Amino acid sequence: MASGARPGQQAYDDIVDALTAWNPDCRASRVFGMPCVKRSGRVVFGLSRTGMVFKLTDPGAHARALAVPGAHLFDPSGEGKPFRQWVVVPPERAHEWEPLAADAVAQDHSVPPTGAPAHDRPMPAG
Repeated sequence: MASGARPGQQAYDDIVDALTAWNPDCRASRVFGMPCVKRSGRVVFGLSRTGMVFKLTDPGAHARALAVPGAHLFDPSGEGKPFRQWVVVPPERAHEWEPLAADAVAQDHSVPPTGAPAHDRPMPAG
């Protein structure tokens, strides 16, 4: 693995290339240093140091993602404050990433979860 590359970087890059080519409203970006894809200015998935992270607002898609072995809620602060709609799937399960990324792109990310605390609100578009 190249210096500075994250586990699963090549698989992630391939998915980003495909989804941004197929979806004109998607673009590769970064948020808080994490490579990500934004759809219409909103982060929909990215690559953390522990796996690929997906924002899944659909309860069925969210449950399917959490059922992947090793998957867990995304807690970027590490302080036990996970983002409820965000699921991390580890690099060992990279073969699961592409359909989850497609699900994340297809979902409505405009409305935060009902009663969500501030850390569960959408990531900034900047």
